[in-house]
Amino acid sequence: MFKYFPTNYVWNLSVDLAIEMGAKIGEIEAMCAPLQEAAKQPDAAGTQAFRETWSRMADQLCELAAEDEGRGRSISAGEKLNRAATYLLTAERLQAHGAPGRRELYERFLALFAKGIQLTGENCRRVEIPYAGGHLSALYTRAEGVPGRAPILVQLNGLDSTKEMKYRVGLPAMLARRGISSLVVDQPGTGEALRLHGMHAVHDSERWASPVVDWLEQQDDVDAKRIGCEGVSLGGYYCPRAVAFEPRFACGVVWGANHDWRDVQKKRLAREGNLPVPHYWEHVRWVWGAKDMDDFLRIAENVHLDGVVERIRVPFLVTHGQKDSQIPLAWAQRTYDQLVNSPRRELKIFTDREGGAQHSSFDNPANAGAYIADWVAETLSGRTSIQL
Repeated sequence: MFKYFPTNYVWNLSVDLAIEMGAKIGEIEAMCAPLQEAAKQPDAAGTQAFRETWSRMADQLCELAAEDEGRGRSISAGEKLNRAATYLLTAERLQAHGAPGRRELYERFLALFAKGIQLTGENCRRVEIPYAGGHLSALYTRAEGVPGRAPILVQLNGLDSTKEMKYRVGLPAMLARRGISSLVVDQPGTGEALRLHGMHAVHDSERWASPVVDWLEQQDDVDAKRIGCEGVSLGGYYCPRAVAFEPRFACGVVWGANHDWRDVQKKRLAREGNLPVPHYWEHVRWVWGAKDMDDFLRIAENVHLDGVVERIRVPFLVTHGQKDSQIPLAWAQRTYDQLVNSPRRELKIFTDREGGAQHSSFDNPANAGAYIADWVAETLSGRTSIQL
């Protein structure tokens, strides 16, 4: 794990994720160098300072992008806007719920991300899936070199990630090269669903996963018999739950197991393990729509997979980082052990040897992501090699 700030795990996590989303080390240095003292301050003061330096870099990149556009250099402009969007999202993710300007920061990020994708011509488009009288937003990446209908992997956020983060970390691109399409969803409790539409998380993830499958079955370029599901971090709970209760999923993958999130909350109350975001308890109450801590803990009692994964009857891959300091490795073993009815189950522990040993491999997702992409391609009849 790259530790720019010696004593601040949450900020280091954010910096590492930004790097994996395409941040440049010179820009990281310019943004982080003024923050060494702020990293030691309480959440509110520290995160405001973080927001200021990262937003300032985003502003600078937007100015440079405008100059590129003025000279007809749209690809260069788009690349700068893509990084600006990453920096704004990184800053937004650290803000407290209700922090002044947080929504505006998020909306600006969305606009920059969309324009960057457009100018660079990336294999990515935003789609909207009908749900609960509104919609869920998602990013669709088309399989490369596959005429007609292609297999697809639905990808779910964790507690505090967004569809754009997962897209930028690179699994959709890895899958596209292997002949697999991707649909990265802002499910309730995350991204646009939470920030713009007030859709809170629910423990029965099949409630929104089934409408996603309904929508995919209506798409002309999707093979409805080859729809898989993957979840990262808290998605390591959502995904198995969805696959267990939605039989149309053809396989499942967790990138960081999360078998018993209720137990994790009890441990965190006892100050065991690292937290993923500042203002943690305020954040989780917002995500789940809890009135207070008692209400949140009542909701969390439902967020576990005991008695659930036994229902899964399709191939399933459980992955976990050996040095995960948020979710104990034992929970990955528990998920694997209970997959007794899966026709092909696998437990893969990422170590320092291959990288990705931290929580959901945020420290080095390249090899871990490739392993997952290969497994999905083998399971959904994609490809794992190129004919020379």
